[in-house]
Amino acid sequence: MRAPLRGLPVRPCPVCRVAVHHGGHRTNGGRARSGWNAARRPRVGARMTTFGIIGAGNIGSQVARVAIAQGNEVVIANSRGPETLADLVAELGPKARAATAEEAAAAADVAVVSVPLKAYRDLPVEPLAGKIVLDTNNYYWERDGHIEALDRGEATVSGLLQEHLPTSKVVKAFNHIVAATITTDGTPAGTPNRRALATASDYPEAVELVTAFYDAAGFDTVSAGPLSESWRFERDRPAYVSRQNAEELRENLTKAQRVL
Repeated sequence: MRAPLRGLPVRPCPVCRVAVHHGGHRTNGGRARSGWNAARRPRVGARMTTFGIIGAGNIGSQVARVAIAQGNEVVIANSRGPETLADLVAELGPKARAATAEEAAAAADVAVVSVPLKAYRDLPVEPLAGKIVLDTNNYYWERDGHIEALDRGEATVSGLLQEHLPTSKVVKAFNHIVAATITTDGTPAGTPNRRALATASDYPEAVELVTAFYDAAGFDTVSAGPLSESWRFERDRPAYVSRQNAEELRENLTKAQRVL
């Protein structure tokens, strides 16, 4: 397996401005941060960040809860119209509002795509230009229809999204965890056997943002490298929806087979 699976180099994180690596955040004094606690979660960047979430299903709504718990704002959209999200927005509170997909993309500082893969070509391109886009999608041929490039192992789910959004910075995130556990399985940094989640991107700054976002939600991070390696934690591979710590996740990434 290639070097990225050993973790990210330590560098200042764009989210909370402290040094980060694949095992979580550290303060300047070297002590683990309890980033999972909502009262202590860092905001993304020096100001409040707006997360534009396109897709309000199980994963999208859970990521919205995590973002708001970290002190950020959320603009959330689905395919049925903003009026259908009234109950979810009421639950999320005053930092959330419903919008169209185009409006959510335009408002986003950071975008989250959580739509069925078959609909990825419907995503607005121009409003997402230059932005980090978290891709939570998976390929379910039973729902999405067969995509030959994926069936043959010649493409990845997030790679297809990157092709559709050529001016965005796509990063794989939250695709290999059961939605309900996103808000229940997090623990403080440094907790023994802390659960880890994988990510992959062609943009180091996107990996750094996801690393900090994961840590604040209570998870360690393992980078699989560029988007071309993101197949390693796609559906039905050893890393998919398993509860694993960072060491176990790195091992599972190496066990993955490209064609199933």
